[in-house]
Amino acid sequence: MQVNVGSTDKVLRIVLGLVGVSCFFLLEGHARWFGLIGVVLLLTAFTGFCPLYTLLGVNTCPRK
Repeated sequence: MQVNVGSTDKVLRIVLGLVGVSCFFLLEGHARWFGLIGVVLLLTAFTGFCPLYTLLGVNTCPRK
């Protein structure tokens, strides 16, 4: 598994992930389940690997 998420991208994913997870607890009904997308963002930020980036050929990490 090659790292393909850079530091700026990680910070953005962590912030958006925390917002998403908090929406899970704040919203009601079916809309709250969209907050679980925040979990995916947090996982990709902490692992440094995004499977979607691999499919699209994107790499925001400056290291090779």
